[in-house]
Amino acid sequence: MKKIIARKEEIKELERLYQSDRSELVIVFGRRRIGKTFLINHLFGDRFTYTFVGVRGQSQKHQLEMFARQLQAYSGSTFTPNPQTWDEAFYLLRDLIKAKPKQERKVIFFDEMPWIDRPRSNFVAAFEYFWNAWAAQRDDIFFIACGSATSWMVDKLVKNKGGLYNRITGRIYLRPFNLSECEEYLHAHDCTWDRYTILQCYMAMGGVPYYLSQINPQQSLAQNIDRLFFTKNSIMSNEFDELFTALFNKAEHYIEVIKMMAEKREGFLRSEISEKTKLTGSHLTHILENLERCDFIMTYQKYKSKKRNMIYRISDPYILFYFKFIKNYDYKDPQFWSHNLMSPSLSSWQGFSFEMLCLLHLQQIKKALGISGIATYSTAWRKTGDTDQKGAQIDLLIERADRFINLCEIKFCSGAYNITKQYEDKLREKMRIFRDDTHTTKPLLLTMVTTFGVARGIHSGIVTNEVLMDSLFENDK
Repeated sequence: MKKIIARKEEIKELERLYQSDRSELVIVFGRRRIGKTFLINHLFGDRFTYTFVGVRGQSQKHQLEMFARQLQAYSGSTFTPNPQTWDEAFYLLRDLIKAKPKQERKVIFFDEMPWIDRPRSNFVAAFEYFWNAWAAQRDDIFFIACGSATSWMVDKLVKNKGGLYNRITGRIYLRPFNLSECEEYLHAHDCTWDRYTILQCYMAMGGVPYYLSQINPQQSLAQNIDRLFFTKNSIMSNEFDELFTALFNKAEHYIEVIKMMAEKREGFLRSEISEKTKLTGSHLTHILENLERCDFIMTYQKYKSKKRNMIYRISDPYILFYFKFIKNYDYKDPQFWSHNLMSPSLSSWQGFSFEMLCLLHLQQIKKALGISGIATYSTAWRKTGDTDQKGAQIDLLIERADRFINLCEIKFCSGAYNITKQYEDKLREKMRIFRDDTHTTKPLLLTMVTTFGVARGIHSGIVTNEVLMDSLFENDK
């Protein structure tokens, strides 16, 4: 079996729950392609008592037929049962479990559970009764419910107000890999790219294991990106639409919000999102919460502003890459990426993508600055210019409990970054505008976050701290 990368804490928690002396109801969820099924099969593949995989878009009748065939397979019988309802199906599952040795832990795995729950199927109610009236009364059931449709998993299981209220005993959420884990994954699959190349790969694909699995280590990064994204009918050509359809009901509303948010890199206030999309109230709240749960967006608070003034911005590298290069691409040039490596458009995208990548690796930045153990408040800052004063913005501001503030400038560069006199003057002006606007008396530490550091010169003395690309590859777990 293939080696499993990362997921050490998740594995530890799953094994702890498996070893408990009571029945456990565990949910494993996370976005599509993140490796949920692989993780469960890796840990429990030889210990399953019963497994069933929901099929998207299939009728209740078809789902029940598949359920029955699995019962037959796991029982070793030549007889195929014929349940007509989910209540009947769960009674048959009881019989299968009761036939197993008493001392044996019974591992039940329902994969893609949201796809089983068809309209008027009564699936959730039947499952509630199975768990509360029977499984929870035993001490040998280890039930794993898994699904990509995060909104369903949260609404129907985690936040269930009916029979499953407070019945979930374990929650495992799989997030995308960080840079360290991507490096480990690629090297384990014979892809020996250096960190600068892996960094650029992350900008396009993020830390989604399935995307990384499609990389051909015999090709360059540019060749891989051309093959995966810019070749007609490529494996990633329909990924965006399939991603949202698999994750959310009324996917068109989620796509509408994401599409609108892609218009501005700095993000939007909730009121602005509502005004532009015409989505309001609890429905918009639900959409934004689900997008954040799936790591598609992040929120941050304006410096020194009230909590209700939260800014929402896209944080998923693949989605940013999609809207920048893929959405309106006509597939006329299958080597588009290779042909545009030096284009201004790509350079601009790299700068912004590196900035977002750094925000996703904030803990690594704090560790590199030696402030991991200090309470901090992190955000971005922007001052709009007017007739009386210039505007300015700070990519990342880290306000510390020890009363220092790191003002972080984030720069993507193929070599050491050279600070010119003009840029030094710009930095000093930015710090002055920040101090005048915020009235802070705290010491300001100009911090450069770059790929290969700052070139030493007569203008580099303004920099107090540096964080290099290698620090972003530190594991924070």
